Amino acid sequence: ITLPLGVVVEWREIDNRWQSHSWHPVAVIPGAPRITHSRTLAGDARWRRYHAATLTLELHHKETAAYRTNLSNDRPLIYVGLRNVVEGDESDLDVAPFLVTASPFEAQDYLDSSEEIIEGVPMPEGVIGLVQRSLRTRAVGAQVAPRPRKTAGTVRRRISRSSHSDHRS
Repeated sequence: ITLPLGVVVEWREIDNRWQSHSWHPVAVIPGAPRITHSRTLAGDARWRRYHAATLTLELHHKETAAYRTNLSNDRPLIYVGLRNVVEGDESDLDVAPFLVTASPFEAQDYLDSSEEIIEGVPMPEGVIGLVQRSLRTRAVGAQVAPRPRKTAGTVRRRISRSSHSDHRS
């Protein structure tokens, strides 16, 4: 299951001798159109919000435990990854979004590298519903008929037969 998500980032002036401003992801826009350049959404001289990019949220069947963990929180999150732009990159901002995920475990993997900005933003209601439906669909599809169980007696007979055959040699 996939869904395009527009990534909204905020540039804000800060009072810091080493850094004049900061960047943070602040929201996602479900179903946002693809864009080639960022779009200013709001702001003034001290802060601005941009639709920086549209990325695809992909829900993978192997991440169901992570999605369940996320949905069990009081406020489920979409985790957004930002990278600093280096000269020659196509972004017109200082940062470029590269990740949107509903998996806190995937986000943690990126946090371990500490090279990127990884932050959670509120998961919109429609996306919560999509993730819940994907979990229900997978739960139904994942039900497999149980294999017949072997009784302890059957296992003992096999062991005892094989151990007798070993002694005959």
